[in-house]
Amino acid sequence: MSQFTKRKPLSLALMLAFGAPLAVHAQTATSRTASDPDSVPTVVVSASALGVVHDDMITPVTSLGGSELVRARESTLGETLAHQPGITSSHFGAGASRPVIRGMDGPRVKILSDGAEIQDASTISPDHAVAFEPVLAERIEVLRGPSALAYGGGAVGGVVNIIDRKVPTAMPENGLEGSAEVRANSAAREKTGAFEFTTAAGSNVALHVEGVKRDAGDYRVGKDWEDGRRVLGSYKEGETGTVGLSWIGQNGYLGAAYTKERTEYGIPGHNHDFEGCHPHGDHLHCGSHEEEEGHDHGEEDHDHEHEHSEVPVVKLDSERWDVCGEYRNPVAGIERVRMRASFTDYVHDELEENVVSTSFRNKGHDARVEAVHAPIAGLRGVFGLQTTRRDFSALGEEAYVPPTLTKKHAAFLTEEYKLANWRFEAGLRHEWQDIEVDAPGLRDTDARGTSASVGAVWKLTPGYSLGTSLSRSHRLPTAEELYADGAHLATATYEIGNQDLEKETSNNIDLTLRKFEGDTTFSVSAFHNKVDNYIYARTLDNHEGFQLVQYTQRDAVFTGLEGEVRQKLSSNLNATVFGDYVRARFDNGDGSRNLPRIPASRIGVKLDGDWNQWHGMVELYRVGKQDKVAEYETETGGYNMLNIGTHYSTRIGGVPTQFYARLNNLTDELAFSHTSFIKNAAPLTGRNVTAGIRVIF
Repeated sequence: MSQFTKRKPLSLALMLAFGAPLAVHAQTATSRTASDPDSVPTVVVSASALGVVHDDMITPVTSLGGSELVRARESTLGETLAHQPGITSSHFGAGASRPVIRGMDGPRVKILSDGAEIQDASTISPDHAVAFEPVLAERIEVLRGPSALAYGGGAVGGVVNIIDRKVPTAMPENGLEGSAEVRANSAAREKTGAFEFTTAAGSNVALHVEGVKRDAGDYRVGKDWEDGRRVLGSYKEGETGTVGLSWIGQNGYLGAAYTKERTEYGIPGHNHDFEGCHPHGDHLHCGSHEEEEGHDHGEEDHDHEHEHSEVPVVKLDSERWDVCGEYRNPVAGIERVRMRASFTDYVHDELEENVVSTSFRNKGHDARVEAVHAPIAGLRGVFGLQTTRRDFSALGEEAYVPPTLTKKHAAFLTEEYKLANWRFEAGLRHEWQDIEVDAPGLRDTDARGTSASVGAVWKLTPGYSLGTSLSRSHRLPTAEELYADGAHLATATYEIGNQDLEKETSNNIDLTLRKFEGDTTFSVSAFHNKVDNYIYARTLDNHEGFQLVQYTQRDAVFTGLEGEVRQKLSSNLNATVFGDYVRARFDNGDGSRNLPRIPASRIGVKLDGDWNQWHGMVELYRVGKQDKVAEYETETGGYNMLNIGTHYSTRIGGVPTQFYARLNNLTDELAFSHTSFIKNAAPLTGRNVTAGIRVIF
C-alpha cells in the first residue's frame, strides 16, 4: 500500500518484545496472576486533582477500565468513547476521531496522558489523529466541573485523561507483571497485537516496556451505500513503542518514559475540485481567472484530476518524553507534591501520489507542579502551576495557518470541604497566553483569563446523592482561530481567521442525581451552558459544498440531558436504559439559530448477564434524525444500531486469560454521523465482528 510498511526496525523490536514477557511468565508468578481480571475496584478519579472516589464526584464522570475498556476499545480515542452517555466522536474515517462531549469538541475538549497534555495537531482539524494508541490505555476518565479547572479553563466540554502504565509508580510485587493481547476485526480486516510488562530492574528500580502494532484496511460500511461497500482511503497502519524507568521509594517515585509512534492513515473525502477556490471579499471564486476569459483548460484539468486520483495519506511521526514523580509528606502541612512534564516532537506529513504536499510540525512541552495540602480549618486542597509551549508550523499546499509560537502559563487552586453528608468543592484558575506569529501583516496577541467553579454533592439518604455545580470559565482564542487564511480541502473549507477575537465566557450550571446502591442504580444529569462570545467558523459563502468560513463570535446556549438507569433483574441478569440529548443554538441575532455538527439525540437499552465464567451483552439504541441544522448544513437521518458481545474469563496454566468477541451493527445498517465533516464520504462502519485474546500475568 505504501513505503510505510517497509519500516522494519520498530516492528522487529515490537515482535521480539511481544514474545519476551510470555517466555518469562512461565517462571514468575505475580500479584496479577492471583487477581481476577474482571474485578472492578473502587474507582478513584485520578484527574480530579484531589483523588476523589467516583461516587463522591459532583459532576458526572465516565470511567472505563478493566474488561469494560477491553470490550469498548476501537482504533481511535473518539470511537472508543463514542458509546458513553454525553459523548460522541468527530469521526473522520478510521484514522482520526476525537471525543465530542455535550456537543463540544476541538480545543474545548482537553486530552491528557496521565495528567500531561497530549501535544499533537488534533485540535487544529478533525482529520488529524490523536497521538495516542487506545489499546495501551489502562483506564480512561472523562470529567467536567470544578476539578477540570486544574487542567484548563478552556476545557468547557470536559477533560479526557488517559491513564497508562508508561512510568511505573510501584514495584511489581513478584518481580514481573503485564499483559499481552491479539485482536482482529472483519470490517477493516484489522489485525492488532499489543503487550506491556513491568519488571524489577533493581531493589528500587522498575522498568516498563510496551508496544502495539496495528494493520487495518479500508473499512466496510452498511448496506445500500451508493458509493459501494468500502470507504476508499480509510485504512490505518501504526506502531507504537514505549520504554519507561522509575526509581521507587517508600515516600514516592521519580520516573521517565520515551514513546515513539508511527501511524499512517488515509483521508477520505478529500476533493481537489476546489483547489482553485479563493475569496473575493465575502464571496468565493472557484476556477482560474483565465477560464473566466474563455481560455480552454480542458486537457490540463483532465491531467490535474488524474494526478490526484488517489486518496491523500497522513504519515504521523511522534516522539514524546514523559517525566513524572511524587513525593509524599515532604514538609509539615503538605501531604504530597506531584510533578508531570512532557516534551513532544510531532511531525505530520500529508502525501499525495507519495509526494509530501503539506507538513505540520509541532514541538511542545507541558509541565505542571502541584501540592496537596493537609486540612486547614476543614479545607483540603491542591494548588499548583502549569506552563505549556507550542511551536507550530505548516508548510506546503494546505498550509492555511502561519507559523506560531503559543506560550501559556497558569496558576490553579482546588479546595474541598466536608460537612456531615455534604461535600463542597471549589476551583480557581488564572491563565496568561501569548501568541507570536511569523507572517507579514499579522500581529502578536496576548490574553488573560480567569475561571472559577463551585459545587456541592449531598448524600440525601443512604445510596443517593444530588450534586450541583456552577462555573464561569474563560477560553482564550487559539492560533488557528486568530490567523487561519487558506484552503483546507479535508474539511472542504477556506478558513479566514480573526485577530479581533475576544475570550469566550462560559456560564454553566450542572445538576446530577445518582443512586449507587441496591438493585436499581442510576445517574442522570442536566446542564445549561450559556457561552458569551462563542467562537465559531461562520459560513460566508458556499460553492457546491465548499464553504468560505470566517471565525467570528456570537452568544450561544447549550442545554442537555444525559444518563443511564440500571436494573438488576436477577442474580445473573441486568437491564440498562441510557440516552443523551443536547440542544445548541445561538442566543441572539438574525440568520440560523442552530450551531453546526451538533450530535443527534440517542436512546437505547442493554441487557447484560454473567453465568459462571461467561459475560454476555445485547444492546439496541436509536440515534435520532438531526434536523436542527445550521446554514449550509444538511439534515442527517436517524438509524438503529444492534450490537451483541460475549466475554469468557478463564485460567490457562494458571494465567488469567480473556477471550472476547463483539458483533457491532448486526443488521448492517447504513448510518451517518452528523458530527463528521465528511459524513457522506465516510459513513459509519457496517456489520463488524471483533474478536481477541488477552492474557494477564
